[in-house]
Amino acid sequence: IILALPRGGVPVAAEVAQALKAPLDLIIVRKVGAPGNPELAVAAIVDGDPPDVVLNREIIEAYSLDDDELRVLIAKERPELQRRRLAYRGNCPPLSIAGKTAIIVDDGVATGTTMKVAIRALKRRSPLKLVVAIPVAPPDTLADLANEADCIVCLSQPAHFQALAYHYRSFPQLTDEEVKDALAEAAQRRSAVQLRVGRNAAKPRAV
Repeated sequence: IILALPRGGVPVAAEVAQALKAPLDLIIVRKVGAPGNPELAVAAIVDGDPPDVVLNREIIEAYSLDDDELRVLIAKERPELQRRRLAYRGNCPPLSIAGKTAIIVDDGVATGTTMKVAIRALKRRSPLKLVVAIPVAPPDTLADLANEADCIVCLSQPAHFQALAYHYRSFPQLTDEEVKDALAEAAQRRSAVQLRVGRNAAKPRAV
């Protein structure tokens, strides 16, 4: 199963899914920011049934947050996670990865924080194997992620990593609608492949 980190990971993951003839789904991660510093994550919520919460103990201790304060911060981010889920996949439940190889795809990785959170949440869902597939990332981040995933596939590992956009000829920002369309198109392609396979299997063979 191919799991894209939206939004940027979706077009990359769609190509991987098509090449491997595998189903495409999303792994939606919502950061929970520290009080007064929303860019610093004290936790993250990962969409699922039910959603997983991954805590950053080091930051929680640095801000001396108790359980009640942490629950309030997490609760503030749940509506946005739900909004994104509904916007991207409607009422369709996420695909189960239990006993299957899950390939997590993004358009690139800088610090690896979001990818690491996704990996840790997915490990709780009993996959057979977790693979990270990305076009570009700095070597030190890849070394860090190698301790989390079963396998890392990365096409480019520049020693002097710049902003992700510098590694693309074109780097447009996708809309929610474009993410939804990409998922629908991938599902249609897979259905067409399965239909062709079914028809070929049903054809009588010459003796």
